[in-house]
Amino acid sequence: MGRGNGQQHPFRTFQLRNLEATPGFARLSDHQRMAIRVVGSVLPFKTNNYVCEQLIDWDNIPDDPMFQLTFPQEAMLDPEHFSRIADLITADAPQSEIKAVAREIQLSLNPHPAGQVEMNAGYLEGQVVQGVQHKYRETVLFFPTQGQTCHAYCTYCFRWPQFVKLDDLKFASKEIDRLVAYLKLNPAVSDVLFTGGDPMTMRTELIRRYVEPLLADDLGISTIRFGTKAPAYWPYRFTDGTDADDLLRLFEEIVASGRHLAVMAHLSHPVELSTDASRDALRRIIDTGAMVRCQAPLIRHVNDSARTWADMITTEVALGAVPYYLFVERDTGAKRYFEVPLVEAYQIYTDAYRQVSGLARTWRGPSMSATPGKVVVDGIAEIGGEKVIALKFLQARDPDWVNRPFFAAYDDKASWLDELRPAFGEEKFFYADELHNTRPDAPKQLQLTITRAA
Repeated sequence: MGRGNGQQHPFRTFQLRNLEATPGFARLSDHQRMAIRVVGSVLPFKTNNYVCEQLIDWDNIPDDPMFQLTFPQEAMLDPEHFSRIADLITADAPQSEIKAVAREIQLSLNPHPAGQVEMNAGYLEGQVVQGVQHKYRETVLFFPTQGQTCHAYCTYCFRWPQFVKLDDLKFASKEIDRLVAYLKLNPAVSDVLFTGGDPMTMRTELIRRYVEPLLADDLGISTIRFGTKAPAYWPYRFTDGTDADDLLRLFEEIVASGRHLAVMAHLSHPVELSTDASRDALRRIIDTGAMVRCQAPLIRHVNDSARTWADMITTEVALGAVPYYLFVERDTGAKRYFEVPLVEAYQIYTDAYRQVSGLARTWRGPSMSATPGKVVVDGIAEIGGEKVIALKFLQARDPDWVNRPFFAAYDDKASWLDELRPAFGEEKFFYADELHNTRPDAPKQLQLTITRAA
């Protein structure tokens, strides 16, 4: 690993409290400023100087994709919800009143989709292990307390409840000992994914405290993953100063221990890889022996074109990264503003796939992280005279479901799994009974699945 460039780029964040200081603020109309304040009172808003100064084209407002990705837009809220908050702000209502109405709206936005709370919990000695999610047999998600923020917030983010200061809507843990104890009871787990928020917002010293206990041979952890947007939103995390060097040294130690280290980079648009800083960050990460895997949802107003995806995928491969997933925007938050129907998503994915070389065809999609598992739209076909959508699980709560084809009736309006109905006159999809029967005791059922497979 080469040393960092020694520079220190000052990090500045911009939120509602200092909106006027945001680079580009003078370019916003009065209505846009009001919309940011209204929507930002319900959905989280934070950006930073790097995003504003190097990624946003202020001559293309409001259509610029990076502006759409990081700044709240009026249509992200229902008109009724928008009016309620706008009226309170206009009337200079107390913050407590605005927050109370905002909370009511937040709770109506499906804050924890896909059974995250009731079905994904990990249990130890009959108690929930805070900050742990365990949906699939091999992989445990861990939410370190100090990493429950980001360098900037994506307006589409399905983990938006992490950032709106509602403790009962937040996953977090600083107890690495309980995670280790949980892993010892679940030997089928091979992968630990640090997520949030963004674990790369933590100092390296803190990251090391969480990682080192997982390298014990008796745990059997073969892969450490970090989910992060830092290469796009603050690439200096990997290039500036001694803490950047310390972080990459830790990466080298993980790789030297014989583990696979995967940096799961959330890259939503080619412009995020257009700067020298982002390219230097990827190069330094890859030089440690880590693998950079790139993923993002398909987002209306941001990257809903095949050309955008083809350009992004091609750039990722040229920089030594591996395209991994094209996700479907989850059914939470401002979903209706960002969603793309599944049939259209499949066409965009297919058109982009056709434009890239074989080495770039490693990413899968469109994939829905739905309640039963990761379901990919595998094609559009006609079978027995009926037009259908072909689906299969890439991951599932029950491993027996994985890679088993099933079919939904063609529907060019549906944008999520629960909006589809089975093809061929079937009453339900093949997994429905088992999923329904496990809902009341999902953590126990997951333990049984793990034990059966171990």
